[in-house]
Amino acid sequence: MASWEGTPASVKLEHQQGAAPEAAILHCGGDWVTANLEQLAQQLTALKPESPLSLEVSLETVGRLDSAAAWQLCRHVARWQSEGVTVQFTGISDDKQALLDNVGALGDLEPPREARPTLLIALIERCGRASIWFLLQARDLINFMGMTVIAMTRAILRPRRLRFAAIFTHMERTGFDALPIVGLLSFLIGVVLAYQGADQLRRFGAEIFTVNLVGIGVLREMGILITAIIVAGRSGSAFTAQIGTMQVNEEIDALETIGLDPVDVLVLPRVIALILVLPLLTFYADIMGVLGGAVMSMIALDITPSQFITQFHGAVPIDNFFVGIGKAPIFAFVIALVGCFQGMRVSRSAESVGQQTTRAVVQSIFIVIVLDAIFSIFFSIVGI
Repeated sequence: MASWEGTPASVKLEHQQGAAPEAAILHCGGDWVTANLEQLAQQLTALKPESPLSLEVSLETVGRLDSAAAWQLCRHVARWQSEGVTVQFTGISDDKQALLDNVGALGDLEPPREARPTLLIALIERCGRASIWFLLQARDLINFMGMTVIAMTRAILRPRRLRFAAIFTHMERTGFDALPIVGLLSFLIGVVLAYQGADQLRRFGAEIFTVNLVGIGVLREMGILITAIIVAGRSGSAFTAQIGTMQVNEEIDALETIGLDPVDVLVLPRVIALILVLPLLTFYADIMGVLGGAVMSMIALDITPSQFITQFHGAVPIDNFFVGIGKAPIFAFVIALVGCFQGMRVSRSAESVGQQTTRAVVQSIFIVIVLDAIFSIFFSIVGI
């Protein structure tokens, strides 16, 4: 046993022979120090001096007594006294008596319980924390956007800084590889628009206006919106996972150590690639969406391809195409920016990669839909 632990502490309850049945002596021995505190607490808790109404606590054979053990003894003495037991200390020196008096005067040192907030207070607190988190995220994202714009400006002034191989690689992954899913979903969106439009317009004998509905709906809104959402879920999440994994493996720290700017190396190629690819994907989605609407019109309304083209040419101004395609670079910039931003915020764990990837997809789609609503209001005001 280590010397600082001292002699094991002990307690023994003894009823006095020949005395009143309600009298007893508690013999305390050994060293009452912090090292023996757990043992002392168990022994004192096991004592239940209920029968004797007069208890004599003898500290005559106690060697050392520190404040922690004295507090433990005073705590149990207070408990016994509250149950009607009269307690008296004997065989105690002046210094031990002074310590017991001081510790006993402090009372129960258990920390006060924290008051539980009401449901309303908890709701307000949660909303406040979420608002602060949102503002901090917005501030950091704007800061990251500024860094990216500065890097793009430097690259425009010095095109040699651009990493064309990385740009072409990301164009292939985000554009060419996404053609099947973008084409299929756009075709189905055109089918749904034509079917639902025909079902409603047939009641008024205006089935031919289904072509107008498909053309304007796909070119102006649905083509770019569906494409942006697919790209956000597919490429934006991939950007976060790729950069986040590099963050976990400390590869980004290695880039900074050798003097390379992570924004130039990792962010800029992805942003430029997506800005170039998303308008092309949107154009492809427009074609597939209109094709789906034409097929459904031919099946449900017996509109021939020539009638569809004639009606489409006369009823759908080219402005609708430019309105839709004009949003693509802005949406691409936002999706790539959010994906790279969340990737840079990954901490040193695989769990963080998953959390930031999910957050990137949600934020990208949210911002894209908000921007699309703002564009719709703006174009309506200016009459486009």
